[in-house]
Amino acid sequence: MDKMNFKNKNILVTGADGFIGSWIAKKLVEEGAHVHTIVRDVKKESNIDILGLRKRVTVISGDLVDPHICNRTMNEYEIELCFHIAAQAIVATANNSPISTFKSNIEGTWNLMEAARLSKYIKGVIVASSDKAYGVQKELPYTEESPLLGLYPYDVSKACADILARSYHKTYGIPVAVTRNANTYGGADMNFSRLIPYTIKTALENETPLIRSDGTPERDYMYIKDAVDAYLTLAANISRKDVQGESFNFGNGKPVSVLQLYEEILKLMGRKIKPKILGEAKNEIDRQFLSIEKVQKALKWKPKYTLQEGLKETIKWYENYFKK
Repeated sequence: MDKMNFKNKNILVTGADGFIGSWIAKKLVEEGAHVHTIVRDVKKESNIDILGLRKRVTVISGDLVDPHICNRTMNEYEIELCFHIAAQAIVATANNSPISTFKSNIEGTWNLMEAARLSKYIKGVIVASSDKAYGVQKELPYTEESPLLGLYPYDVSKACADILARSYHKTYGIPVAVTRNANTYGGADMNFSRLIPYTIKTALENETPLIRSDGTPERDYMYIKDAVDAYLTLAANISRKDVQGESFNFGNGKPVSVLQLYEEILKLMGRKIKPKILGEAKNEIDRQFLSIEKVQKALKWKPKYTLQEGLKETIKWYENYFKK
């Protein structure tokens, strides 16, 4: 089967005003695709502007929880490929506001999948699940065979979206594949409640960073350029029968503790600031990291950036951003 070429394709990237979606949209625009996105809130500073995409993508005003918007977008713009990245993605926000998180992450997904089912143009849908969908497991690393045991609101919303998407392949033959990504970091992540941008920002401002947990939780971290490469590699292979209906882990496969990560960032920035450890994070998984064996075999994909290389580029991005 021929790999999909993105040039001149009509592509919908939900969440292109957010962190990961904007980087995917940027790369697709550079590849010559006609990129569209659905945006609910007009923000003072959106990633569409930060990454210089305002005049390069078609912005449709609306909300994924409105099925009419999903159907209209798919049909009017003759969408051939969809990257469903949009989500309420902050774990603490999900704990505080579970219903809006469920609506956004679950109902938004079924509306989009239903629009894809009714579309005569669609050739592939890539749906962003998360490593959080696995929940707490006795055995690590997570493999794609691990059951989805997410129990906290964000984790549950991702597990539901994951199963929903694959159900549309199994039942209706929609060419769908699901990504279960590690924690993704990089420049233009404007959610400063996340550890990496928060630590860089506070260090640049010579403030004392606060660590919400006790510093021991371990996570798998993937640089944004590797994440974009993962999404596009998967999408390029969506016509393959052994890819459709499948889920794929993307990450580094190497767990790092919160404190180790903090120390690595400070070392690369040449700073010495002792963090204040609060130890008050609740409803979060203690240890998680991914096996990427399946995707290495199936798609010949592996990350190109080490943690140090990714962090160096990320620090540089924020230094330039805050100078402006």
